[in-house]
Amino acid sequence: MWIGRRIGVLMGGLSSERELSLKTGDAVHAALVERGHEAVKVFVDRDLDLVLRAQRIDIAFLALHGRYGEDGCVQGLLELLGIPYTGSSVLASALAMDKLKAKELFRLHNLPTPSYYVHRRGEGPAVEQHGTFGYPAVVKPRAEGSSLGVRHVGSEDELAAAVEDALRFDDDALVERYVDGVELHVALLGQSDGVRAIGAIEVSPHGDSRRAGAIFDFASRHGKKNAAQLYAPPRLSAERLRGAITLAERAACALECSGLVEVDVVISDRGNEYVLEVDTLPSLSPASLLPKIAHAAGIEFTQLIEQVLFEARVHGGGRQGASRVRRAHEVGPARQLPSEPH
Repeated sequence: MWIGRRIGVLMGGLSSERELSLKTGDAVHAALVERGHEAVKVFVDRDLDLVLRAQRIDIAFLALHGRYGEDGCVQGLLELLGIPYTGSSVLASALAMDKLKAKELFRLHNLPTPSYYVHRRGEGPAVEQHGTFGYPAVVKPRAEGSSLGVRHVGSEDELAAAVEDALRFDDDALVERYVDGVELHVALLGQSDGVRAIGAIEVSPHGDSRRAGAIFDFASRHGKKNAAQLYAPPRLSAERLRGAITLAERAACALECSGLVEVDVVISDRGNEYVLEVDTLPSLSPASLLPKIAHAAGIEFTQLIEQVLFEARVHGGGRQGASRVRRAHEVGPARQLPSEPH
């Protein structure tokens, strides 16, 4: 469908995950070129609308992470311009990025998720609100990706420090019951009415020791400390793995996600399954989990990227989306802009 079209790989952005996005974008661009596609790098900043008109792309491959890229903002601009894009719609992207709203929808759809509450900036000491919620717990920013600002807490002092840290990224901190168990990351691909599982990977944040309180935080994800031990396929029975994958598919469908999706699931020591969160634009850098899941499933990286590309569309415009691209490019003058990141 997209053979012969000009593909813009949107990368960089304004979030704290800019560097990670650049790595994803480089990998995606190289894969598209290797598969014979005409692909250009589009570095995202606050002049993105002018950049898109200047670049005259036909399709946007989103390699963005975090705020203003993963939360529906860029998706909304692409909808207005009529440019088909990879990943989820505006609404699904916003809901998945907002961990509170995502968990509320999980509960509405009878999907098990750890108990939680929200601490808002200015509400007073976090310890007072915590009350009898108990320990251990996990504190994370309400809307942030790549496990930035995520901390395990086991005492009042740790809770206060973790909430303060989370509020550096967001006005709200989500405090969640810690579930000790096997952590799985499930990769899905497809449209909102039929996402299908590519595979799953088991993550042991600090190796096989299963150290109490170990979580797959930002440093563990990106090899900055105690690299996690990974198992693909997971060390689970076929029945247990099917249950986790089914839960992941239901979570993605509850948020109406599409394209490439990563769902985090934990299976407790008692065998109970919980959905933690959904990532609508998972990292595709060489060290990330998605390429490893695909490789274990027999899908090479360039093939995965092309499959993601073929899912691109304008969600609000139906079949007319692609035909609006030329008219969108002609709106307003385009000026010459730098093609390299600032």
